[in-house]
Amino acid sequence: MKTKLLFLSMLLLLAFSCKNEAKSTETTSDSSNAALNDKLSDLKGTWELTGFYNYKDNVVVDSFKMNPDFRQLKMYTDTKVMWCKHRPADSSEWFGYGTYKFDGDQLTEVLDFGSTVMDEVIAEKKQFIFELNLQSNKFQQIELDDEGNRIYSENYIRVEEP
Repeated sequence: MKTKLLFLSMLLLLAFSCKNEAKSTETTSDSSNAALNDKLSDLKGTWELTGFYNYKDNVVVDSFKMNPDFRQLKMYTDTKVMWCKHRPADSSEWFGYGTYKFDGDQLTEVLDFGSTVMDEVIAEKKQFIFELNLQSNKFQQIELDDEGNRIYSENYIRVEEP
């Protein structure tokens, strides 16, 4: 009798431990899905400009790839943005630094300071608002006119995650 009771107890313990393991896997899977969704909607990291789109009547009418001698990078932290351009044939420096926020489909950058050339732009306009099309490893920031029509976009790919 003691052997049967011991055997049943072991069997129940085994059954409960298997059920707990399955529950743990579901929780891990849910956590992984949440992390993936966060990553899909996260700008944090380093991005490189790959090209541009020009729009007419909100439709892409032309596209340009980056010249291999010209590079532009953007880096986003939790709240800060910094971008820089490298153009070997141009002696002027191009960079800007400030804060940003985005709500899923709109990116707002407010620049605090930049290179000499950018400081002149910042003196006239500090806030830049873009339509944002963000995917897991690429995004487009789209410049809009006063009526909300698309003008052009800068297209970026992720080169490093935070």
